[in-house]
Parts: sequence; C-alpha cells; structure tokens
Amino acid sequence: MATTRQAHTVWEGTLIEGKGVVTFDSSGIGEYDVSWPSRSEAANGKTSPEELIAAAHSSCFSMALSHGLAGAGTPPTKLETKADVTFQPGTGITGIHLTVEGTVPGLDEAAFVKAAEDAKANCPVSQALTGTTITLSAKLA
Repeated sequence: MATTRQAHTVWEGTLIEGKGVVTFDSSGIGEYDVSWPSRSEAANGKTSPEELIAAAHSSCFSMALSHGLAGAGTPPTKLETKADVTFQPGTGITGIHLTVEGTVPGLDEAAFVKAAEDAKANCPVSQALTGTTITLSAKLA
C-alpha cells in the first residue's frame, strides 16, 4: 500500500531577509523555523532543507541496511548512521556523505561494507537523490 506524507512551509519576506516555518503535518511532531542565514551560514537554532534531507537519508539508509542484513541472516544489533549534506550557495547541494557504524554479530567488515554499499544504492531516498554525489564510509563497531 502506498503512503503519502505531508509537510508545509509558510515563508514571509525575501530570500535573504525573510523567514519561514516548516510544519510536519503527517506526524504532528512540530513546527521548525527556517531562514536563508540558517541555510547558508550557521544554523542558530533553525533548520534547513539540507538538514531535513540529512534526517530523511540517514533514517532511510538505516532501514534499508537493517532490512538487507536481516534478509542475509545477520540482523544488526545497532546501526548508527550520520548523513552530511553539503550546500554551496549559488550552486546547490554538492554532495552527501553517509557514515555508518554497525554492530552485526557474525558478520565481517567486508560483508558489512558490501551490505552498506547496497543499501546506499537502493534505499528510496538515495534513489530520489540521484542528482547528487553520494559517498559512504562504513565500519563495524
């Protein structure tokens, strides 16, 4: 069954001097401030599209890797994934780097890296972001 999730943003003002609020409608988890300075300089307590992409990518990748490992008979005990999304004003998103450290009983480092590469290539968010370079560092804990 397909699912659809919703969020919306209300923006006021110009790009440089304006501000917005992004609301997570489907989950109801809250409203978060967003602004150009929080995107192109320091976060200062606000979020950005890149941080939201990082959250989506790290969680999707973790789910895909967990599923792949379990399907191969080596379910993980723990996966810790970080996504670094780089934004260059005037250019856009220039890359995403995923870093994962896993605790997977009965699996060696090479097999873990192979499973992580497969998850990177096949998780739905990676597939949606094929317009940017996605790199990966993977290791066992």
